[in-house]
Amino acid sequence: MAESDWDTVTVLRKKGPTAAQAKSKQAIIAAQRRGESIETTKKWSAGQNKQHLVTKNTAKLDRETEELHHERVSLEVGKVIQQGRQNKGMTQKDLATKINEKPQVIADYESGKAIPNNQVMGKIERAIGLKLRGKDIGQPLEAKPKKK
Repeated sequence: MAESDWDTVTVLRKKGPTAAQAKSKQAIIAAQRRGESIETTKKWSAGQNKQHLVTKNTAKLDRETEELHHERVSLEVGKVIQQGRQNKGMTQKDLATKINEKPQVIADYESGKAIPNNQVMGKIERAIGLKLRGKDIGQPLEAKPKKK
């Protein structure tokens, strides 16, 4: 047998932190102190099955503007709603009950904070008898004859 030039080498290796330990706040702070590079990422809807959920409002915002805001009901429309409601002797709650909406919806429309919804606008128009859409806002709503 030939003599080998092998030396005995002892390697001491410290185990790295487990996944749970590496994610702990203490481990992150300790790594920052040591000057190690740290990468953190925020998972969107972690633990839920909502990754591909896009709400209608989000899509509408993306299409509308770069500033990401919805158009609101104009103050002119809000005043017409308020005057029409008062002429009929109704409170916001009465009008909301009549059109099957919450009183806060009427308050938002009157103050100009609401995002216009054609269904709600149509209900309010019929309830107060005034036009809220188009060029002749505030004019009496013409009763269209029903087609037979």
